[in-house]
Amino acid sequence: MIIRERVHAPDHRTRPGRTVAVFAVAVLVAAYTGFRLPGPWVATLDTVSVTDGFHRRFLVGTLLRPVALATGFDVRVFAAASFAVLAMLLAVVAIAFVRAGNASRRLVILAWLLLPTGGFLFHEVGYYEQLLYLLLFGALWLLPRRPAAASGLLTAGVLVHEITLLTVLPIFVLALSARFPLRRVVRLAAPPVFLELVVLGVPASAPGSADRLLTALRGAGFPVRADALALFERTQEQSWALYSIGAVLLTVVPIAVVVLAGFRALRGPAGLLQSTAIGAPALLAFAGWDSARWGFLLVTNFAVVLWLWLGERELDGRRLVVLGATLLVLAHVPLPYFDGHAPRELSGPGVVSLFSA
Repeated sequence: MIIRERVHAPDHRTRPGRTVAVFAVAVLVAAYTGFRLPGPWVATLDTVSVTDGFHRRFLVGTLLRPVALATGFDVRVFAAASFAVLAMLLAVVAIAFVRAGNASRRLVILAWLLLPTGGFLFHEVGYYEQLLYLLLFGALWLLPRRPAAASGLLTAGVLVHEITLLTVLPIFVLALSARFPLRRVVRLAAPPVFLELVVLGVPASAPGSADRLLTALRGAGFPVRADALALFERTQEQSWALYSIGAVLLTVVPIAVVVLAGFRALRGPAGLLQSTAIGAPALLAFAGWDSARWGFLLVTNFAVVLWLWLGERELDGRRLVVLGATLLVLAHVPLPYFDGHAPRELSGPGVVSLFSA
């Protein structure tokens, strides 16, 4: 997961040492702040499968379907799968932290965990972007040795969720461009892009699929969310009628400005691919109303692109000040939780709320 640019910089390799304990504390703080059980919304989406007539977001549900049928759609199966993805994602982040060659990369990871994004990660357990980033990190690991397999992981990501196009795919293209000539970049990026166009070009589900699955889940006593399945029956125009795109943009555009300006101040004039990889999630305002999720994705892409750009370089004093100022602003960006939940405060009542959840 390292992109090495041809720069002449002094070797500032450091050993993790006691910073591993700091990382553990950061994870615990993030978990304390946002931990909850997967909600009925994500559990319902995890039941969607291609065999039920769904043409989008069906990969997870299709893979879980044999176990779901064997257990009578026990919701604990889907909760366990959600936590397994979160655990694997945290394991990858931990490995990246330990193997980082400098303190600046570790600082980026720690900051991401201690910002509101850390708590939001635990709060949104079960949402598909966690699996998408896991696939991205797997693809970046495979890229030097098996680029075709890396492309295959991103192609599978499209079947997990179509937001692949505006979240992890731009980062993958950025990584490709740092390693391969343009012609090969196009060949490796073509499969996920082509599949994305196919997925967006066909109906999200066959007629009656949502109603049939809703009936089956209710018969099994599953805590189904009918509005989650209704997503597959609405056109994009019908979805736009349910929320204000302008209101969502008012939330995500300021975050996009902060992360893009912060990266430019750190790196200098940023290239088009880097700016796209960081700012692309802002376009999700035109896809749905989850403004907090889109803000989370903007900050996450900023952290990933910054981590990749750092490579072996260590931030100097001026850049540390710039990064600190950027993080300070992001620390004050609210990321409201779903379903009436809120981040826990580091206080006695917060601890009580954790164990009473």
